[in-house]
Amino acid sequence: MRIALIGCGGVGKSFLKLMGENNKYSIKKELTINYILGSKGGIYNDKGINCLEVLNFLELNNKIYEYPHGGREDIDFEFLMGKLDIDILVELTPTNKDTGEPAITYMRRVLKKGIHVVTGNKGPILLAYNELNTLASQNSVQLGIGCTTGGALPSINAGLIDMAGAKILSIEGVLNGSTNFILREMAESKVEYSTALEKAQKLGIAETDPSLDVDGWDTASKLLILTNVLMGQEKKMEDIAVEGITNLNIKDIETAMENREKYKLIGKTQITDGKYIMTVKPERIKSDHPLYGVEGKNKAVKYTSDTLGDLTVIGGASGTLPAAASIYRDIINIVRGYKFSN
Repeated sequence: MRIALIGCGGVGKSFLKLMGENNKYSIKKELTINYILGSKGGIYNDKGINCLEVLNFLELNNKIYEYPHGGREDIDFEFLMGKLDIDILVELTPTNKDTGEPAITYMRRVLKKGIHVVTGNKGPILLAYNELNTLASQNSVQLGIGCTTGGALPSINAGLIDMAGAKILSIEGVLNGSTNFILREMAESKVEYSTALEKAQKLGIAETDPSLDVDGWDTASKLLILTNVLMGQEKKMEDIAVEGITNLNIKDIETAMENREKYKLIGKTQITDGKYIMTVKPERIKSDHPLYGVEGKNKAVKYTSDTLGDLTVIGGASGTLPAAASIYRDIINIVRGYKFSN
């Protein structure tokens, strides 16, 4: 399998690291990186690129197009489309949740040419999943999106593969590690939200501007993808009632603890009287709830189905390397013949 990587940020570089290191998977012998495309220029090598050598080169603050073994300023997406000599496009450009561009265009064009796509980019999947999935099916290729809903947590794959043949009736998840860490810190250290947030930021768990996480929008975007992909819907962000954790205080947390309950920021889609009700909000859950023990940066999702019962998936590391590993996981599954697209 010949692979093109487009987008060489943190996850892209971690992906190159994984591809460059030796590991136990003999399947890697079937994979070569032939393109690495950055925002300005890229690298092309018909015989395969030495990923670790490229990483060492970039760590010296060199430009990607300056790489002496195939780097050029004119190597871009159009150059790739002129050759069409790859099997898989790994698309990791920055997310644009308003337009999905340029990623949507990249994906449309390569899927139409019978090239698999694996991505961690939420934008195109939020805005055009059904279209892209249809293109993949029509051209007998796969669209791997496991990295878009929790990184290392196999939430998409569990729903597509392990719940195959059943109708998913509800999705319920702790889908954001930052807010989960903050809520645990408030409970364990008995501190207010602002203090717990500050600790999360100092540890690099929360962003300097944490609004996407703490206001619930990251959870909402992941819930939207899960709902549309696994429940066959075409919902939009405005279909979700979203409430974050910023209004919770230590008294709320302690009251829950006195009742042997915990607060979790939960994204939920459930069918009620034939309607799909979607919410993101802090909820008090009891100790017998499957999501009760999801702590710290961990994430989890619970599926309820008509014939297979309940399935709960918990764990999954956070960070650029686990995200890259989930990209690699989708590639391995494609090589093995698993189908994400019908």
